[in-house]
Amino acid sequence: MTATEIQVRYAETDQMGHAYYANYLVWLEVARTQWCRDHGFTYLSLEQSGFFLPVVEANVRYRHEIRYDDLIVIEARMTEMKRSSMKFEYRLLRGETLCAEGFTWHVLMGSNRKAVTIPDDLRTKMQVETPESS
Repeated sequence: MTATEIQVRYAETDQMGHAYYANYLVWLEVARTQWCRDHGFTYLSLEQSGFFLPVVEANVRYRHEIRYDDLIVIEARMTEMKRSSMKFEYRLLRGETLCAEGFTWHVLMGSNRKAVTIPDDLRTKMQVETPESS
């Protein structure tokens, strides 16, 4: 599991002072990008190798408000891997309060923009994590 801290900026809030709902997806990407770095690769290195990792499904469940200047922690872990796809799960916490949780599914694509089998070396880096293993 990777934990990434974010201080909510004013620009990330709506007129009511709450974090704008679409920014949660940006925060998931920040945490996922850090997860990749922690596992020995980056999106850039994937692209330079001729691979792309688009999001094909995203889900966020909002539980408690996040407001301007809150310090939040986004936990990211890979929980499922198939031949060419993978699932990341996330928890957004403000202190001990679970504010949101969600997941994203990704498909590894080659330069022809078609799904490809995850290469063994990348599969080794992208180990599935359970809550007990984190």
